[in-house]
Amino acid sequence: MSEKELKMFDVDAQLDAVFGKEGTPERKAAEDRANAFFTGQIIEEARKKAKMTQEELAKKIGTNKSYISRVETGKTEPKVSTFYRIASALGMTVELTPAM
Repeated sequence: MSEKELKMFDVDAQLDAVFGKEGTPERKAAEDRANAFFTGQIIEEARKKAKMTQEELAKKIGTNKSYISRVETGKTEPKVSTFYRIASALGMTVELTPAM
């Protein structure tokens, strides 16, 4: 490897530059968006594993396909009660554990 390829950078500095310093409203908003996207990806993966369409999942929980699409893309975060209904419809459970 060349010296250029081995060049390291400070990840924390990168995050600060792009999303704001830790603890700022900008950083919190970025983290919230990332969490919504991650949650949506988990739901989408579980839905596909269950061989279910967005429309089928929507019917099971009493909503519409566009809502499921918005959840899966992280554009909408479901209320806790809706999240539990989605998990149940996909044959999943939600487990809460104490933070370390």
